[in-house]
Amino acid sequence: MDLKTKFQKQKMMRTVIYSLIPVVLYSVYLFGLRTLALLAVVMVCGVVSEYLVMRSINGEKAKVSEAVLVSSILFTLTLPPSVPFWVAGVGIIFGIVFGKAVFGGFGKNIFNPAIVARCFVYISFPAFMTVSWTKPFTSFPGGLIKFTNNIDAATNATPLITFNKTGEMASYWDLSYGGVAGSLGETAAILLVLAGIFLIVKKTASWKVMVSCLTGFGVLSTILWITGVTAADPLFAILSGGFIFGMIFMATDPITAPKTDTARIIYGLAIGMITAVIRIFGLFAEGMMFAILVANMFVPLIERMLKDMKARKKQKKVAA
Repeated sequence: MDLKTKFQKQKMMRTVIYSLIPVVLYSVYLFGLRTLALLAVVMVCGVVSEYLVMRSINGEKAKVSEAVLVSSILFTLTLPPSVPFWVAGVGIIFGIVFGKAVFGGFGKNIFNPAIVARCFVYISFPAFMTVSWTKPFTSFPGGLIKFTNNIDAATNATPLITFNKTGEMASYWDLSYGGVAGSLGETAAILLVLAGIFLIVKKTASWKVMVSCLTGFGVLSTILWITGVTAADPLFAILSGGFIFGMIFMATDPITAPKTDTARIIYGLAIGMITAVIRIFGLFAEGMMFAILVANMFVPLIERMLKDMKARKKQKKVAA
């Protein structure tokens, strides 16, 4: 069997993969070579699960989309460094099968498969996803020559968890370069922003979704901070957790995000504001994945409402 003929080539997905390579390499530096082993397990499980489902639908003509590689990388980067391999494998299988394949495969899903996978393991295996965290390596060569860092594992909380428990905030510098505990690819804000700029320049991700998402989150967080509802200042809120990662790589998914500019702005604003509400008033320290899934559900409705509004305006203009 020629593996090349079993993959559906997608230039846009390949561009996303290129943007993720530096993020993956830096996560190896921060948390060790176990990152690559975890990524390999997730990729194999993701590719095999999509192929088996598509084969049951299309028979010998079944192909695996390159998008499954993107979903596998994104899902892996949202996981804690010490998560068991079997949890990661089960997660991506669930995400690909129930978040994508059951809708008919690539281009037909309404939910982001990587987020579906992350949400599934977050709810099903909370102990592995919220309790055990690992300190990052901070001096060269870091994790490039070590499999993992077990020092202070399961005792070092993420900046958001620490803030919610003690009110203590990590420094902006640590949040910017990745000197804090957290998921594999979500801690280095500067690197993520650079990846986002690359995707915008390559016209692979919508800057309108990113900017509106940032605006919605920033404005609501600022209002709640000024009024004393939360003690977390907006900059800390933006830099901590998976907000920037989700804004750049998840919210801009070309399949599940809206296609028109106005809808993209509404969609992004909704994600940002829902994230802020969940973080401040909900039980979960992080709210980005839930916010994106909720916004995914409303994309068809948003586009339909905007289309109807445009049609009514056109009719009124013709009648006038």
